[in-house]
Amino acid sequence: MRIAILSFYSGINQRGVERWVYDLASRLWVTHEVTVFQNNPLGIRTNYSIRTSGINFNEGKTLSGWIARHLFIDYKSLKVLHFTLAILKTLFKENFDIVIPTDGGWEPAIVRIITWLRRKKMVVIGHAGIGWDDTNNLLCFPDTFVALSSYAKVWAEKTNPFVKTVYIPDGVDMKLFRPDGDKIDFGLKRPLLLCVSSLEKGKRVDLVIKAVSLLKNYNLLVCGRGTLERKIYKFGQKLLGKRFKLKSYDFDKMPLVYRSADVLLSASLPSYSFEMVLVEAMASGLSVIANNDPIRSEIVGKAGFLIDVRDTRRFSEVIGKVLQKQNAQGYSLHQAGRYSWDKILSEYVSLFERLQQS
Repeated sequence: MRIAILSFYSGINQRGVERWVYDLASRLWVTHEVTVFQNNPLGIRTNYSIRTSGINFNEGKTLSGWIARHLFIDYKSLKVLHFTLAILKTLFKENFDIVIPTDGGWEPAIVRIITWLRRKKMVVIGHAGIGWDDTNNLLCFPDTFVALSSYAKVWAEKTNPFVKTVYIPDGVDMKLFRPDGDKIDFGLKRPLLLCVSSLEKGKRVDLVIKAVSLLKNYNLLVCGRGTLERKIYKFGQKLLGKRFKLKSYDFDKMPLVYRSADVLLSASLPSYSFEMVLVEAMASGLSVIANNDPIRSEIVGKAGFLIDVRDTRRFSEVIGKVLQKQNAQGYSLHQAGRYSWDKILSEYVSLFERLQQS
């Protein structure tokens, strides 16, 4: 089977989607021919084929109005359009059996036309989350829409009941993310709280900082990059002083980061489709504290605590109790096992084989 994945931001970012692309492509390659179309080189060796477009792109140029963003005429959406048009001829000529657009906007609409003309299949993964972007993906009528949570599956089926929707969560490499192994000394005393997040508004890292500031003996490491980096750094220094550090690491260092901490904190908005940081932390043996919503509840299970993170006083109280939980590591490893890539890969292979035969 020949599979193409479109991932404009691979080689630019190392966020959840880009990591998912790398993980899935690396595993599918063993039994299938996989090509990833992306803008920049990845910087690491891969067993699958990579084709780059090299379009000039300024990651820091993000400001746009609500209307432009929803009409997909903002800067980033137009760059994705440019990228899709640049590889259009190749996609049509090479006639892949399965095409997976991951960038949203104009991309799934164009891929849908190509796959219709070539009588091939398009699969969209719901990484955008509940909202306009995945609504647009569903309205492009993929052959299958993959929801990352049971809650998102119900939403997708209501949004476009004419599209086949299946539930397949994201996967985690439990050989890479594990409790034992090397660690990093961040120069912060234990207990060490960890927040791994892109530094964007919807991640609400400021709520994490506020909650930790109400505790006396806890230290916080925020790990990530984003447009709010300078603002988050100043806020953390103001409320926590020497008990706070802001750092960023490439993905290959993240297993060490997780196992060097005691608890993972997350305050993301309920609309986020899936948070790999929660699963990676659990696979590393950490308890997690996250927002109390249907998606986070399904991911975390009994491996942590779910609260309304807007209540910073309650948030801080739970942080103070989490280290007292009995058999915390056992719960975390058990829950993470539900998302092992060994299991997730077999579900994707079954899906692709069914589509090819239909």
